[in-house]
Amino acid sequence: MSRLNRFIALVLLALPFAAVATSAGEKGLEIATAADAYDAGFGDFVADMKMILVNKAGDTSTREIRIRTLEVEGDGDKSLSIFDEPADVKGTKMLTYSHGLEPDDQWLYLPALKRVKRISSRNKSGPFMGSTFAFEDLGSQEVEKYTYKYLRDEPCGDWTCHVIERYPAYEFSGYTRQVVWLDTAAYRVARTEYYDRKQSLLKTLTMSEYLQFLDHYWRPGRMEMVNHQTGKSTILEWTGYRFRTGLSEADFRSQTLKRTN
Repeated sequence: MSRLNRFIALVLLALPFAAVATSAGEKGLEIATAADAYDAGFGDFVADMKMILVNKAGDTSTREIRIRTLEVEGDGDKSLSIFDEPADVKGTKMLTYSHGLEPDDQWLYLPALKRVKRISSRNKSGPFMGSTFAFEDLGSQEVEKYTYKYLRDEPCGDWTCHVIERYPAYEFSGYTRQVVWLDTAAYRVARTEYYDRKQSLLKTLTMSEYLQFLDHYWRPGRMEMVNHQTGKSTILEWTGYRFRTGLSEADFRSQTLKRTN
């Protein structure tokens, strides 16, 4: 067989595998896009959250936080977290403007310093306020932030889930890939596995106790992020969800973050 014929034969043999890979990528993107579209149109919401930090020995400490989120057409959501308890973190605030491939804008107000600190895009993989959540975990998960691969469908608790792999396309992520389980009926996230820069499993996020609002939008009542490498975990308990409260861009300004209540 000539070199040309051998090359043609190899290309033809590879075509079915290339088609499968492309199909898996397209299907993964299709699922992610459908999930994003399903949750569009909520407008805004507020909620109360308890953040429970659990160390390796099982000791806990609790923080009480108010959450405000504004949907932004044509861009990522804006969110504001305000710490109310305990006293040593009271008044701390974090403001996030989520984007696609462009780095998220994040600001942290520390009352002890009485100043607003902008979070560098290079530091987004660091832990947020001593929790097992990184700064990059706290922005809205815009479709453009990742490339995708569909893996399979499988049972997950009471649901059937799509299982997709996504790869951060933005700079300075602390992860090489994430594996996400979304239920096939309403795209609720059941679980996400995070793999570090060495391709080792770093963390697992489990989301449960979902409630439906406005006869459409689902939100979790409980989120638990376990760091398998440190033995620490963080539990978020959500209550008091209220949608379409009239929030506007004026409620999410870094210039007035110090005075925001």
